[in-house]
Amino acid sequence: MRVAVLGEPTGWHVGKLLAAFCERGHDAVAVRWSELAAEVTGGGAELFFPTAIEQAELIVVRGMPGGRLEDLIFRMDLLGRLALRGTPVVNAPQSLEGAIDKYLSLARLAAVGIPVPRTIVAQDAASIQRAWLSLGGDCIVKPLFGSRGRGMERLRTPEAIAPLLEAAAEAQPSGAVAYLQEYVPHAGWDVRILLIGNRFFSIKRISENGDWRTNLARGARAEAFSPPAAWLDLARRCAAVLQTEIAGVDLLPTLDGRLLVLEVNAVPGWRGLEAAVGDDIAASVVHYLEGRLATPPVFAIKTG
Repeated sequence: MRVAVLGEPTGWHVGKLLAAFCERGHDAVAVRWSELAAEVTGGGAELFFPTAIEQAELIVVRGMPGGRLEDLIFRMDLLGRLALRGTPVVNAPQSLEGAIDKYLSLARLAAVGIPVPRTIVAQDAASIQRAWLSLGGDCIVKPLFGSRGRGMERLRTPEAIAPLLEAAAEAQPSGAVAYLQEYVPHAGWDVRILLIGNRFFSIKRISENGDWRTNLARGARAEAFSPPAAWLDLARRCAAVLQTEIAGVDLLPTLDGRLLVLEVNAVPGWRGLEAAVGDDIAASVVHYLEGRLATPPVFAIKTG
C-alpha cells in the first residue's frame, strides 16, 4: 500500500516507521507538515498536495509542529477532509484535536469518571491569582499544547507566579490562557503505557535527580514495567474516550493512594520506551496498521 508519514523526514520516529513499512513491502514516504496544501476547484472537486498525500492509501501522523493557531486549524481541517473522503488517518484528526488540547482532553476524561488532577484554566491576572490560591499556593503550570515536559514549572511562591500574572495583565483585554494543575506528591516515578490497538508496552519513568518531573527528556530513567490489570484497563478507557488508536497514557500513583491520569498523547514517542522494553515498536505499529485497514476500530467507552 501507499503510505504517507506526516513528520520531519530526518526525525528518528519517521525513519523507523519508513524502514518498517518498506521492510513489509509497502511504498512509504515522509511528508513535511509545511508541504500540505489543498485546492478547491470551481467544479466542486478538492485536490490535496503533495502527490504523496493525494495518492496515499494511509496517512500516519508522526510529530506535530508548533506554529500559529491558523496553521494548526488548517492542518487539522485538511486531515479531516482527507478522512471524510475515505483516506484512513492515524490517529484521526478528531482524536488529535482532543488529545493535543490538555484542557479538552482532561475535561473529557473527567466527564466519564476517569481520575485526573484538579486543574484550573484561567485568562486574566485576578483569576489566575485566585486559581493559584485555590490550589494551595503550590501548583504546576503547563502549556496548553506541548510535550516532553517543556514549559512545565512548579509555582509555590508569590515570586514564582509573578511573571505569569504580569504576562496575563499585559495581554489584556484579549487574555492569556494559563493551565494550572494541583501539585501531587508522589514517589518520584510515573508510568507510561503505550497502546497500539490492543497491544501495549509499558515503562516506569523514574526521576534520577529528585526532580518532580519524570519526563525522559529531562533526564528520568526508564525501565520496563508490568502494569496491574486495573491500570491497563484505565489506560484503555482513556484511549477509547479520546478515540486514539495509538496512544501514550501517563499514569501517576500518588502518595495518598490515588492513581491519576496526567495526559494522553496522540502522537506518542517511544524511543526511550523501546530501549527499555527491547522490542521493535515501529514494527508493531506497522503490523497494527496493516490489520487496521481491513478492520477499522470501534471505541467502546466505559464510564465510572
